[in-house]
Amino acid sequence: MSATHGFHGSYAASDVTFLLRQIVMETTPVEEKERLIQSGQRHYSEMLTLESPPSAAHQALFQQALDDGLERLAREVQALALALLQRRPNRPIVLVSFVRAGVPLGVLLVRALRELGVESEHYGISIVRDKGIDQAAVAWIEQRHAFADIVWVDGWVGKGAIHGELQRSLGKRYPDGEIPLVVLADPTGKAWLSASGEDWLIPFGVLGSTVSGLVSRSILREDGGWHACVNYAHLAEYDVSQWFVDTVDACRRRQQGVSAADWADALRHTLLAQSQTIIAQLLENYEITNLNRLKPGIAEATRAVMRRVPEHILVQRLDDPNIRLLRHLAESRGIPLQAVGDGLAPYRAITIIKKTT
Repeated sequence: MSATHGFHGSYAASDVTFLLRQIVMETTPVEEKERLIQSGQRHYSEMLTLESPPSAAHQALFQQALDDGLERLAREVQALALALLQRRPNRPIVLVSFVRAGVPLGVLLVRALRELGVESEHYGISIVRDKGIDQAAVAWIEQRHAFADIVWVDGWVGKGAIHGELQRSLGKRYPDGEIPLVVLADPTGKAWLSASGEDWLIPFGVLGSTVSGLVSRSILREDGGWHACVNYAHLAEYDVSQWFVDTVDACRRRQQGVSAADWADALRHTLLAQSQTIIAQLLENYEITNLNRLKPGIAEATRAVMRRVPEHILVQRLDDPNIRLLRHLAESRGIPLQAVGDGLAPYRAITIIKKTT
């Protein structure tokens, strides 16, 4: 059965349309999920672990991250919007963000672009590592917009798994150039446009559904219709999705003298070489044969501690304010943090998932 219309989650209708089917499904305990994933019996996109309410300490650390990063986030959203206007002048811009990490950035960008006078729409769709993009959702968008006007949005790049999936899914449709992937932070240099190459504590990277419209991670469906999700209505009282984008958007409109994001090729090449080197070293040093066990970057490292079973957490410095939440979560689960110094660059933190098989 194919879906025919989307929904908006806990966002305003003008902010985003999720092209996902809302379903009900049983949840899988995290340890069992990890065993099934690593044994190859199930793909991660076929299971969900119930998302618990963020603790008071977790919410306080999110607020602290927002307090510390609000001005930067607002400035970089504006810088990305101006860069998009430069790269796509005098034409509509259709933002298609990846559920869930891309959605808050997509909402902020669609607002900024409209304020700049750009005709812009924003959709949230699924892309699944090893399985590809939701082609049914892409086809739905193409019935309403020109494919050439699409810009793909994610929150950040960790090691580039989703970037690679995008290349495999759609690379043939861009024979003469890069796939236009926009992110807020990219320590790998792989994205077409990023506000910076720095691994920093992006505020919306430290919460799950409660900052992403109350939708779950997407669930793979192979019946020809859209991929699916679960509506996490049980977390409604903790939801900050609309408040968060309104807060950042208000700050952005107060910004003065922001220039377009400068994503130079020289910087990208340097970041790519650095990230590939450190990932190769970690694979060798920790005898890792499955690259998916490696979760580089503060946001990915933090989410892995929240949703998976970590074995090691590596950080540059224990006193780095960017790892406050990661440190809190690690301490609450009894997982030691190992400070390894500048040799971890360009990443500030990396989580290694425990091998279960």
